[in-house]
Amino acid sequence: MSKRTLVIGASLKPQRYSNIAIRRLVDHGHEVVAFGLRTGEVSGVTIDTNLMPYKDIHTVALYLNPERQKAFYDYIVALNPERIIFNPGTENSEFQNFLKQEGIYFEEACTLVLLSTNQY
Repeated sequence: MSKRTLVIGASLKPQRYSNIAIRRLVDHGHEVVAFGLRTGEVSGVTIDTNLMPYKDIHTVALYLNPERQKAFYDYIVALNPERIIFNPGTENSEFQNFLKQEGIYFEEACTLVLLSTNQY
């Protein structure tokens, strides 16, 4: 089952984990939308540089450090995702407490590991 995923912190650089995650998500049949600092395309996914009012987002995969996440708190909550994945280096207790209050599930995990172990 495809889980529409928003990758926040998407990079055009092939060695970046967000870029690898986009490619692997697409390879696993998930619909992907992405937000980053530079527009471009990864595996057919356009990286948007403006925050879009995406609908039906199942998962938000974060690739932003905690300080940069602050500007996105309200935006992410307004998307009403099923879950948020805090990839390694993005763990953020402040945001996680906010998500608990909003009733949004989150986990500290690696998108790539979840995909490779069929736990996504």
